[in-house]
Amino acid sequence: MVNKGKKLNIDFFFCLFRNIVHRKQDYLFIPKDETNWVTFQRQPSEHCRLMSRISKNVILVLLTLTSSAFLLFQLYYYKHYLSAKNGSGLSKSKESRIGFDGTQWRAVKKFIMLTSSQNVPVFLIDPLILELINKNFEQVKNTSHASSTSECKFFCVPRDFTTFALQYQLWKNEEGWFRLAENMGFQCLKVESKDPRLDWIDSLSGTEIPLHYICKLTSHAIHLVVFHERSGNYLWHGHLRLKGHIDRKFVPFRKLQFGRYPGAFDRPELQQITVDGLDVLIPKDPMHFLEEIPHSRFIECRYKEARAFFQHYLDDNTVEAMTFQKRAKELLQLAAKTLKKLGVRFWLSSGTCLGWYRQCSIIPYSKDVDLGIFIQDYKSDIISAFQDAGLPLKHKFGKVEDSLELSFQGKDDVKLDIFFFYEETDHMWNGGTQAKTGKKFKYLFPKFTLCWTEFVDTKFRVPCETIEYIEANYGKTWKIPIKTWDWKRSPPNVSPNGVWPVSEWDEVIQLY
Repeated sequence: MVNKGKKLNIDFFFCLFRNIVHRKQDYLFIPKDETNWVTFQRQPSEHCRLMSRISKNVILVLLTLTSSAFLLFQLYYYKHYLSAKNGSGLSKSKESRIGFDGTQWRAVKKFIMLTSSQNVPVFLIDPLILELINKNFEQVKNTSHASSTSECKFFCVPRDFTTFALQYQLWKNEEGWFRLAENMGFQCLKVESKDPRLDWIDSLSGTEIPLHYICKLTSHAIHLVVFHERSGNYLWHGHLRLKGHIDRKFVPFRKLQFGRYPGAFDRPELQQITVDGLDVLIPKDPMHFLEEIPHSRFIECRYKEARAFFQHYLDDNTVEAMTFQKRAKELLQLAAKTLKKLGVRFWLSSGTCLGWYRQCSIIPYSKDVDLGIFIQDYKSDIISAFQDAGLPLKHKFGKVEDSLELSFQGKDDVKLDIFFFYEETDHMWNGGTQAKTGKKFKYLFPKFTLCWTEFVDTKFRVPCETIEYIEANYGKTWKIPIKTWDWKRSPPNVSPNGVWPVSEWDEVIQLY
């Protein structure tokens, strides 16, 4: 028994073949037997006429479907290819308007959605993106969602990471955020280390705090730098140190902009702007933050060594010593405030630097505080600025071109000495002058760079190459307290440097 469906298909193709082969023939020749042929006039059967009408309908439907599919393909091509190429498209979706690589933009968008849903106030600190924003700051600042351009100009720039920051004290639900991030498709790595603020307290020195999060989505990663508040009203982030169990291939760690070393930053004021259709917080002064980054390296005071020092050399707890340390602290903080207003870089020098590094405190028998300033950072209004702050000039030695030194009088005879440093090809030096003889002295130091530290509850700069700096000034025995010190003979790096001409004494030796 022949299936009707199969018979219909056979008839259909038979009639179709017959119509094609004999379309122009009036007659059809078929064999009667092996030797005789019979001629028939071609008369399509009723069945084939019906099948012919069916075949025409089927072909018409097929042609209609093919045309529709081709039209849809053209629309798709125009929407997704030409719109990306020309920076505009039919769709209002931001993803269809990405001009470079949408991977980064989508990762940033998802991260912002994650933090917004948890009320986590992250702010953008990515150097590459901030620099682009800063160059177009006025345009970006006045951009809203309604007026945002169709081209992705910032978050689509090729890069491996986008860096955000967070003030830890504002983070209320860290664990919940972490779980939600993983539920949204992020693979997150958390880096912790001990809290350096507790190092002075032996029983709490092992307490760990989060320092960095790295959350990867497909081929792009978000680096979340966790800032912690420090005593001097500044923000600090820790070193991203990879522990043994961490997969070194998780992300290209060497390309990270933050975490090679601890860093210190001024607390930034934030503002919200719209970037590539996304609402983000950024520092209100992007340029200032960018300028801080290359000079942000932070050195912690050596609390463990300081405890050992005081176990060997008892701290001076006399009223006189404690009064001096209090006055010296106030003087240092006032000097820092004054010089910061002027925009002048400075660092802890001489005995003040030694006290910070050796015992994390002011040396009680030093009787003064010492700062260093590069001569190229000298400003003519330094003296008037300190006088306006209530610190009269005590003496001025040397001149800007040679061996400049300033001294200001603080409370209770506590003196502030500022030494200006001069840079040579392979070393640096500062000068000294003996008032009664006009003799000049030179103190040589190996070249050094500047880092931040925290001292007497304030953020100060110190030489990054601290050991070399201290050993130049105090020798290899700097760990041993020496109460008798002759500034002209005791330092191992001092040498005579001639005598000021008497004709210049009025200029180079000024006592008040």
